[in-house]
Amino acid sequence: MSKKLKPDWAGEDLLSRFVNLLIQTEPIYKIMKHQARQTIIKTAEKNGIPWRQNYEKLEKSGVKQYLATVTNPKVSYPNYYKVPFHAYSEGNLCWQAAFEAPSATYSMALRVWKNEPLTWEVAHNRLRGSFHNVLSIYGPKQVRDILDIGCSVGISTLTLHRYYQKTQNHPVRTVGLDLSPYMLVVAKTLDTNNEISQWLHALAEDTNLPNNSFDLVTMQFVTHELPQEPSRAIFQEAFRLVRPGGAIALVDNNPKSQVIQNLPPVLFTLMKSTEPWSDEYYTFNLEEELKKVGFEAPLTVESDPRHRTIIANKPVSNFN
Repeated sequence: MSKKLKPDWAGEDLLSRFVNLLIQTEPIYKIMKHQARQTIIKTAEKNGIPWRQNYEKLEKSGVKQYLATVTNPKVSYPNYYKVPFHAYSEGNLCWQAAFEAPSATYSMALRVWKNEPLTWEVAHNRLRGSFHNVLSIYGPKQVRDILDIGCSVGISTLTLHRYYQKTQNHPVRTVGLDLSPYMLVVAKTLDTNNEISQWLHALAEDTNLPNNSFDLVTMQFVTHELPQEPSRAIFQEAFRLVRPGGAIALVDNNPKSQVIQNLPPVLFTLMKSTEPWSDEYYTFNLEEELKKVGFEAPLTVESDPRHRTIIANKPVSNFN
């Protein structure tokens, strides 16, 4: 584990400011965005993920007609969500992002163990399993109701639901929540057996779900896509939703990871060009913020070489 708390390319360091200046230069930014996108696609296809075929299958499936049935007309999109990210001008609020999300999700794990000869399937299962393993040791022992915040196209939600459905001796109710109705349409499509109780289009900061209604709230690879203020608001909402004795569990990039800190300049520059809130994330003390909203002192585990899992319990004595 590196002694540095964060990468030099994030925050107010000289290197970070230089990278940010490049990103803010429009002609250079366009080149970066294009190159970042091509790198992601090539990595996926080189490892057997049929990126273009997956996209075309969803595009031709007729799922677009279901957008209105998923969309909550009362949702107002905050400004932080309307900025370009992940190399999409409209962020997650477009079909292209939704149709490419399954392939991008499956390829994510290839970056974690890139020096090992793993298939994308094995790498993905190991990535999800590393999070589930930490939950099995330090998470709530009785889990009946789960909320997966920022569920995207539901891959995280389905794997988490299946894990608990297998390990618990009772039925498990799982809700997937996301701010993009486009992602949720794809999530419903991928949930072929209707395993998930609800795919909910809502602000994570204001879900309108009942108090104390979940044993476990998860945010899987979500917090690095948020500014600090929305993260605080979501933690506060999660505290309201979690039952006493339940927990919130986060898995995301580890600022102390040597893999993250030692990324080659080309890679961290491309990554920052598609992740507009990187500086806010890598300088944000998630553990302290969770404590501030009322959770017990969180436990942080280096769950794989690139990511950390943070679990924080709601005190049993708190019945707010």
